[in-house]
Amino acid sequence: MRDLSAVRRARYAVAAVFAVHGAVTGSFATRVPWVQDHASLGAGRLGFALAFTALGASCAMPLAGRISHRFGSRNALRGLIALWTLSLVLPSLAPNLPTLCLAMFVYGACAGMADVAMNALGVEVERRLGKSVMSGLHGMWSAGALIGSAAGTLAAHLGADARTHFLLASAVLTVLGLLSCTWVPDIQPTEDEEPPPRFALPPRSALLIGMVGFCAVFAEGASLDWSAVFLRDRLDSSATLAAASTTAFMLTMAVARIAGDAVVNRFGAVRTVRAGGVLAVLGGLLVVLAGQPAVAMGGFALMGLGIAVVVPLCFAAAGHAGPNPSQAIAGVATITYTSGLIAPSLIGGVAQATSLVVSFGVVTVLACGLTVCAGVLRSAERGGAREVSPRAAAVPGPRP
Repeated sequence: MRDLSAVRRARYAVAAVFAVHGAVTGSFATRVPWVQDHASLGAGRLGFALAFTALGASCAMPLAGRISHRFGSRNALRGLIALWTLSLVLPSLAPNLPTLCLAMFVYGACAGMADVAMNALGVEVERRLGKSVMSGLHGMWSAGALIGSAAGTLAAHLGADARTHFLLASAVLTVLGLLSCTWVPDIQPTEDEEPPPRFALPPRSALLIGMVGFCAVFAEGASLDWSAVFLRDRLDSSATLAAASTTAFMLTMAVARIAGDAVVNRFGAVRTVRAGGVLAVLGGLLVVLAGQPAVAMGGFALMGLGIAVVVPLCFAAAGHAGPNPSQAIAGVATITYTSGLIAPSLIGGVAQATSLVVSFGVVTVLACGLTVCAGVLRSAERGGAREVSPRAAAVPGPRP
């Protein structure tokens, strides 16, 4: 019982780290207009600078496994989450395009490394508990992002300088992140364990799993960035109602992720993702055929409900698929980051050439891939509750 209590405590600690990570993202997202004005950038140049976030993450994520091997999982996460929370300050200090590109590259690199480290520990906690917890962990990330964005919205409403806002937010989140790391599992490499390579191509299993994540993140990125525009331009909605559509989509995803573990534990990863794919396709069809704002909002809500648990299950499947969880998770994360980067611009390009209806038709077609390709996530089921029982959970420590 003591061992199980320790693992549960580790689960809550990792969940808190996920929330801190999300709060940094939410804090930054609300102050992008301030950063744009401070650096005197147009929309095109701002988009170019923001692309360096994904570039930095993609370059740095493979390093997370080596850092964890060198310092142990707890110390590695402690250092990486601190780098991530402190990097929030950097974009607000950039006075022009070159410095903002550099700031976003570092910001993205810190985000990616901390992301891989905390997901790897999430997989370890899931293995020790013997049941799915990754959806709930990502739900905590979404909850943290909502809290961070709410605080950022208040700061913007009060006219606060983003440098002051980011400095205070960074200080608070750094303390919370470091405290949370006290109880995460401390996995130490064995004496004969070879350190992972600094850079390596993701294994084939991660590529297949990553493509499922690609479909989900593409739908997520398209909905987050274009749902409000769709309601305003296509359905002549008010600005308030259009903004509410995006908020509703985020809330739907957060609630679905927090509740998703119970569904996964009951029905398994594959059946859950297949059912989610059906919901996402139905949501996409509602959006495409919508003649009223309420119908489109319902479609976006269904889409969020359908894709909510897919990315957490992709990370879980990657972590269970081979002997090097960090490398596989880094591979899946790289693919999903790429999807999140190209989705908004591709939707805009298709809309420019045709219409937003056609753009979300593309999203709907990609959502079909969730149902068709869900079988590649079977490793998450094999590595989860079917192999480890709660009674076999171990106190956080060296991996056996």
